[in-house]
Amino acid sequence: MGLICPHAGYLYSGPVAASAFYELAVDGKPDTVVLLGPNHTGYGSALALMREGVWRTPLGDVAIDSELADKISKETSLIDVDELAHRYEHSIEVQLPFLQFLYGNKFKIVPICFQLQDYESAVEVGMALTEALVSTNTVVIASSDMTHYEPAKTASIKDLAALKDVTDLNANHFYETVETQNITACGFMPITSLITYANGVGAKEAKILSYHNSGDITGDHTSVVGYAAVTFKK
Repeated sequence: MGLICPHAGYLYSGPVAASAFYELAVDGKPDTVVLLGPNHTGYGSALALMREGVWRTPLGDVAIDSELADKISKETSLIDVDELAHRYEHSIEVQLPFLQFLYGNKFKIVPICFQLQDYESAVEVGMALTEALVSTNTVVIASSDMTHYEPAKTASIKDLAALKDVTDLNANHFYETVETQNITACGFMPITSLITYANGVGAKEAKILSYHNSGDITGDHTSVVGYAAVTFKK
């Protein structure tokens, strides 16, 4: 019912992301994928959803699930309908080619972009998803890279501490760990919302599928970015 996937260049994080999408492929095809990603650009609303149109990649067009987008919007006043926040943002769009490789264009998406960084907002979004996604065949993907630009050993210690909270399905402790240990995971808000949603729909397991860093590709472990793939199952 949920995944955490990285969003760096495919050369660096593609193999980690592929482990998550393999797990999804084994499970089957969702009708809709709700994509939660951080806002790196600062453009647009603090919590921004697109409710109509298509997203285009070299593999074709993917339609937005307007009906589900409206259901999510009705469950929380925090989310604005705003295209600008998505226009130059990469964290969500890089997930689409993996999904298109698996399912062609026979699925829909609801993209939600996070600029807010407070715990209460993340929880409210997660609770809104819990209510809106009832009786739907939907997967929620939180797009995030982990620690940025620290030595590989330090990054691993920090990231694995945060991921322990993820596998414990403890949204509050995950958020506190990120804050207190200064973990520069760019998508920690989407992850917090996903854990909240997972608990809301009765998830029984969160499992780390893969964890690596950019140094595993470049050979330079002095300053790396961490990448994790996690699956959430009922």
